[in-house]
Amino acid sequence: MQNDHEFYVGYLSKAPGGIAVLARRAVIGLGLLTVLVALVLVFAQQRFAASFFEFGNVREFQGIVREWPVPLLVSGSTSKALVAEGKHGASSLVAGMDGLSIALRGTLIHRDGLEMIEVAENSVRVLGEADRNVSAIENLGTHTLVGEIVDSKCYLGVMNPGHTKPHRECAALCIRGGIPPLFVARDAANHSIHLWLMSETGQPVNQQVLDFVAEPMEITGQVSRIGDQMYFNASLAAYKRLP
Repeated sequence: MQNDHEFYVGYLSKAPGGIAVLARRAVIGLGLLTVLVALVLVFAQQRFAASFFEFGNVREFQGIVREWPVPLLVSGSTSKALVAEGKHGASSLVAGMDGLSIALRGTLIHRDGLEMIEVAENSVRVLGEADRNVSAIENLGTHTLVGEIVDSKCYLGVMNPGHTKPHRECAALCIRGGIPPLFVARDAANHSIHLWLMSETGQPVNQQVLDFVAEPMEITGQVSRIGDQMYFNASLAAYKRLP
């Protein structure tokens, strides 16, 4: 008598035809589903920012030092923020050099047109006398901005992504070590704007902002521009955490 119900016995060399076809189709289907899920996950991921740390490419830079509000190396109409190696700011490296023409060796960090130099240890040397022609402060008014406080070194390229809560502990260590905090917000056209965050009197706020790092924030304060850099002066009382 012919039996229409196939049965596979494990020790046989071949499965019955119907079971073999079904198994083959199932394997192919699962394979295609795996590829499809992988592609969806890849394209659904948030793209990394176009930030760069030219690690290993140490080169020489020259310019005028500006110690305040944050350490900068100014060359022509452009300026680059200065930080030390590791999780440290550069204030001690250029202390007393405001306005001097210097040369230094370092590694470039950059993102969205904002540049920074990680200064190599013992590489700063004075080239000339002080330049007292300080750029005028352009007052841009009082604004309420929504954004995030980040440590500028990681955010600009040393880490990617260098912001939001997964980066919070590292950001707090960097800011505690003297790296200037940035406030990253968005303008009316949804473009990122980057402002060096200061107190209402223009003093560093590294230690005061540690509890607010990497959280959604609303801050009301005075926006200004000095040269090609923007600053945000605000009282801690004007900081507001957002859900």
